[in-house]
Amino acid sequence: MPFCLYNCRFYVHLKSNRTLLLCPTRHVRSRSLTVQSSGIISSDPAMASNSVRVAAVQMTSINDLAANFATCSRLVREAVAAGAKLVCFPESFSFIAAKDGESVKLAEPLDGPIMQRYCLLARESGIWLSLGGFQEKGSDDAHLRNTHVIIDDNGSIRSSYSKIHLFDVDVPGGRVYKESSFTEPGKDIVAVDSPVGRLGLSVCYDLRFPGLYQQLRFQHEAQILLVPSAFTTITGQAHWEILLRARAIETQCYVIAAAQAGKHNEKRESYGDTLIIDPWGTVVGRLPDRISTGITVADIDFSLIDSVRAKIPIAKQRKPIKFWKSASL
Repeated sequence: MPFCLYNCRFYVHLKSNRTLLLCPTRHVRSRSLTVQSSGIISSDPAMASNSVRVAAVQMTSINDLAANFATCSRLVREAVAAGAKLVCFPESFSFIAAKDGESVKLAEPLDGPIMQRYCLLARESGIWLSLGGFQEKGSDDAHLRNTHVIIDDNGSIRSSYSKIHLFDVDVPGGRVYKESSFTEPGKDIVAVDSPVGRLGLSVCYDLRFPGLYQQLRFQHEAQILLVPSAFTTITGQAHWEILLRARAIETQCYVIAAAQAGKHNEKRESYGDTLIIDPWGTVVGRLPDRISTGITVADIDFSLIDSVRAKIPIAKQRKPIKFWKSASL
């Protein structure tokens, strides 16, 4: 497995290139772990024993379930070999349509055979998976849900979140997108405990709505915000890193943003640039190549979260909604 050093931080980089299992959904809250790490390679045994490692994937999904699963399986093996306890995949990890209507036709419930393969992968690999943007079957045949699924190392679904903010935009210099034409919006904010801390779930376009992340931090006690995405090249160049670092800084959380990258088909291309960002807003994980397939790895440092939150105590200083309602304009 090749390793890349980039700005003195730790990365794993790879060159591009039906078994059924019952997957019951469980919503379990356990005690979050506190660890110490800097996201930088260290030979200090004490630091290594107290750290929890995460991996974020960058890939180019296509309209081929088997090919995408093969890529995901390979990257999971690399994440396990690197010592990660959680590996985060981008939006639409299992399938990206080449034609209109393909995604809706393919959509399945969470206990269907597509998701069951990933549950088995998690169990056999002994690792937690963040699967961002699965095409879950909607309430009718014309709609799906864009669903972020968390699977534990036993292969059980711990939690799921359906994307709230749908991508209905006319990108300047690009295409017109209307996700709401085939996708049902979610209504619930979701956070779940894991071996690497308390995870706040979101998907792609949610990134532009800071209120969601404020809720995840201050009402749901998130420590790590997950933002699996498939940003367009135009919006990615302009806003991707800026928005992610802003969410990290204003919530004082880690942000893990697994990204689709490169050309999926003749109509669709994604910006890429998978990032892991610490609560000070520093990028601690990034592939050297913005559109390659591979993983980046970083260590989660909960002592850094505690330090940042103690020195800049925004949780105590922020004003409640009723304050702003009563304030004179």
